[in-house]
Amino acid sequence: MIKFRFLSFVLVCLAGWVSVCAGQESWPQWRGPELDNTSSATNVPVKFDPDTHLAWRYEMPGPGGASPVVWKDHVFVSSVDEADGGLRLLCLKDDGTLKWQKKLKGKNLSVRMDSANSASASPCTDGQHVWVTTSAGFLECFDLDGNEIWSVDLQDRYGEFQIQFGMSSTPVLHDGVLYLQLIHGSMRDRSTTSEGTVVALEAATGKEVWKQSRSTDGHTENKHSYASPTLVMDGDTEYLVTHGGDYVMGHSLKDGQEIWRMGGLNPKDNYNPYLRFVASPVAAEGKLIVPSAKNGPVICLETNLTGDVTEDAEATQWVLRQGTPDVATPVVHDGLVFLARENGVMLCVDAETGEEVYQRRMFADKHRSTPVYADGKLYIVARDGTVVVLSADRQGTVLAENELGDVGKASPAIVDGKIYIRTSKALYCFANE
Repeated sequence: MIKFRFLSFVLVCLAGWVSVCAGQESWPQWRGPELDNTSSATNVPVKFDPDTHLAWRYEMPGPGGASPVVWKDHVFVSSVDEADGGLRLLCLKDDGTLKWQKKLKGKNLSVRMDSANSASASPCTDGQHVWVTTSAGFLECFDLDGNEIWSVDLQDRYGEFQIQFGMSSTPVLHDGVLYLQLIHGSMRDRSTTSEGTVVALEAATGKEVWKQSRSTDGHTENKHSYASPTLVMDGDTEYLVTHGGDYVMGHSLKDGQEIWRMGGLNPKDNYNPYLRFVASPVAAEGKLIVPSAKNGPVICLETNLTGDVTEDAEATQWVLRQGTPDVATPVVHDGLVFLARENGVMLCVDAETGEEVYQRRMFADKHRSTPVYADGKLYIVARDGTVVVLSADRQGTVLAENELGDVGKASPAIVDGKIYIRTSKALYCFANE
């Protein structure tokens, strides 16, 4: 009987341990584990501020737009260091204490326009290593103890970046490979077209897997893209998506070859030479939602595409003629597409038809960060540090307006009931318990 009770106790403990492990979630890269801005976390706080539901706060060495990423009890974030003008990667324990920080290669590149700086691209991790890139042009890999594994000077390898506000595109990590889009070029020479580069690097070593040229007829400022690549993983359909130079494109993961392309986001008969892309596409619910810029169109594409589909009506599910986010990536959930526009307005459309469900002003100030979905809600950080919590349904009810009192440009990370928000001055963690 004693042995039976002991065995029962062990089995109960093991079941509890398995349950806890199964409930653990990570936020390994910008936009989350599925690159769709969606968290499976529940019991996330709705009302919070520096005095309410604050688990911890860590003072940052300087500002930055990079979002935090989380792997179990490790939190990674990159930042400018105002003390010396350099760049840092910080690793925090999930109690808000610093585990280590590393000085990154290169210096902060001062750019104007809304306090942008070189710490804009977000890190990514697989739980064994963490990778970080900055506008200074270096891609660096560390282990979880902060030991440098390798580094690559991307400008030395792929050419000097010619981009007005710094290369801020965040790499995508997938199956041991890092995918990067490097879309830039001289603005002054209008006769030349966009000659971007798409590369895949072995994450463990930094060795090149493949490199492909990405040519378009985009010119002037449209040679510059601040968007980040994403993946389409829809059944047997799997490929990389890049966005810039007036086109969105699909590329083979095997060798980078172009599978399809679509233009029309910047019509040739009414060409805007300054329609550079910042907002990134998102794949979700069997669709690819493609934003543009400056109140331009949003296009919903099928995912099984080949060739130039610019004039192919069957490739397009719907087109929203205007109302695109200028910076934030769209969020798709439960048959709705949420478009957080730069002017502080949330535009919600039906995912099947593109018809407007509602338009609602969230902020009086400009908006930069991408919303994140969790537990039936959208969490949206404004530039003035207000965090709006919105019901992710057809009503779009404002559930809370939380004031952090500091500049906010980074997207939140939501893991296991906790929300991590980076402002210019600090990294916050809020939790109900």
